[in-house]
Amino acid sequence: MGIETYAGRVALVTGASSGIGAAVVQALLRKGLKVVGLARRVDRVKALELPDAPGKLHAIQGDVTDEDSILAAFKWIKDNLSGVDVLVNNAGIIEESELTSAPTDLWRRVLEVNVLGLSICTREAVQDMLARGVDDGFIIHVSSLAAHSPPYNSDLAMYYASKHAVNTLLEGLRKDLVARGSKIRVGAVSPGLVKTEIFSHSKKITPGIFDIAPCLEAEDVANAVVYMLSQHPRVQVHDIILNATGTQ
Repeated sequence: MGIETYAGRVALVTGASSGIGAAVVQALLRKGLKVVGLARRVDRVKALELPDAPGKLHAIQGDVTDEDSILAAFKWIKDNLSGVDVLVNNAGIIEESELTSAPTDLWRRVLEVNVLGLSICTREAVQDMLARGVDDGFIIHVSSLAAHSPPYNSDLAMYYASKHAVNTLLEGLRKDLVARGSKIRVGAVSPGLVKTEIFSHSKKITPGIFDIAPCLEAEDVANAVVYMLSQHPRVQVHDIILNATGTQ
């Protein structure tokens, strides 16, 4: 028993239009899942379709900072695909924001995407699984190496705090499901530096960092997601920490 258990079933991937999300979408399509890619840039999600892959892609426009948008996405999935069996909470952002001077809106956006949006998606997915009697579902958070260390720079403290929250929420979710007697599994993938668009709006960290620092590719994180889903139902891989070879 492995990831073939999920062939033909439904996976929802947030932040699916680029980077890690896009790589996860295509990795799951290759494994035969029906993949719902949720993102604001829906045209970019549609472009991820793999004609020769056994899976089927459904692109939905949505914003994880808008609860109504999330609820509408889950309703569409329920009405058209029966429900979510696998959730990959990938949507995440970095904002440089000093704790002593940054505008509240910057903090709020980081927390709305990285923590609240993730939590709402998780709640809706788990409630849907429980209502349908799905006992082999899977919730995967794309976290960060930042969840396992203190911030190296003061203006990234809120981002680091959000990722520490992600891993704390993961453990709380695991305990909740165990208390319910559910065998829905949970896990996190915590990568270090990954070559994506995440720094495209940064004023201090430029894309040039990928030329001078060891970094992972988005596919490396997607492979970790597939590995997690591939384990026997008795095995729950709780957290996978990934770092690029040569990182100091």
